[in-house]
Parts: sequence; C-alpha cells; structure tokens
Amino acid sequence: MNPVTTITSPAVPLLRDNIDTDTIIPSREMKSTGRAGLADGLFAPWRYTDAASRTRDPSFVLNQRDAIGTRLILAGKNFGCGSSREHAVWALAEFGIEAIIAPSFAPIFKANCIRNGLLPIELPEEVVRSLAWEMVRIDLAAQTVSAGEESWPFEIDPEAKEMLLGGLDAIDVTLNHLKDTFDRWMRVDMTRRPWVYLSPRRTDDGAQR
Repeated sequence: MNPVTTITSPAVPLLRDNIDTDTIIPSREMKSTGRAGLADGLFAPWRYTDAASRTRDPSFVLNQRDAIGTRLILAGKNFGCGSSREHAVWALAEFGIEAIIAPSFAPIFKANCIRNGLLPIELPEEVVRSLAWEMVRIDLAAQTVSAGEESWPFEIDPEAKEMLLGGLDAIDVTLNHLKDTFDRWMRVDMTRRPWVYLSPRRTDDGAQR
C-alpha cells in the first residue's frame, strides 16, 4: 500500500445517508476474486442509466466534469453499511478515491478502509456539508482537514494512523511491535546473562572454546 500523508482534492458531495456496500459495488459487478477491474462497477446503479451498455447518467455527481480525477468523497451518515464485502473499498481505491469524509461509517467498512490504505474521516454533518466542492487539504500527521482559511481536527485510532502513514498492513504493524518487544527483551537478557552473548574463541587448531 502507498503511505497516506497529505491529500488535496475537490470534495465531491455524495451526501446521502446509509449508502450500503451493494450500492458502492453491486454483487453483479464482482466478476473476479481479485482487486482489479472493480472501478468500472463503482456506484453502477447510480453512474449508469443502463448498466449493461455503461450509458452514463450525466446527473450523477461522479459523472460531472468537476468530479473528474477527484480523490475525495463526502458522504452521509453510516456510509458503507450493509454487507461486509471488502470489494467496496477496493472499487473506491481503484477509482482513485483516497479519503472519505462522513459523519459516521459502518464499523466493518471503516476497518476495511484502514486495511486497504483508504482514509475514513468523521466530522460533524454540518462541516461535511460545508465542504461540498471546496478544495480540501487533509493532513494525516496533523489530523486536520482544511478548506480556505478554516481547519477542523479529526480523531483517528493511533494504530490506524500508523498503518496509513507507513503504508502498512496489519501484519506489518504486528511485526513492528514484536520487534520493539524483542529488542527490549534482548537488552534485559544481555544484562542478566552476558555470557550467553560472548563470541566463541577459537584455538590454534580451529576448535571453539
């Protein structure tokens, strides 16, 4: 995964509550077990007037000119509810979305975002709505969302922040923590049992003593 540090993008408003994972990526759009090839089916019920022919609906916000290349979506409450399918996050990421700002997220969807390098940010509903179509800058290290001269702090779990800033998955984080624990144990053990760590001496005949 690529590290998440700062994100600057127009904020595209998709301000509907309870957008579920079947809307984000319908099951009929999941044609493989891999992560690739899902972006075309992202929000298919809304992006296309006819999903089979891929005829785009010009009224849908992600089809509008100002949304081209966006990295940031604004959403309503309980975004990502419904089934736990991780494909919803994969589709968003492949489409180019790097962050979502909403008043709240479905817990499993939020966890899937973190595990796949997509930043979910919770801000009050009135703030989310005020950011529509603004050029927004997100600074993960500082935990701030800025637009113009205004800035809002956001909360994030420390381990989630570590994963996103470092481009790490859960296994990487666990190994990092284990390394710190092992290093501390080694320092203590070297004090308690220094003889264990002595390099063996070799005699003239090559034998170790």
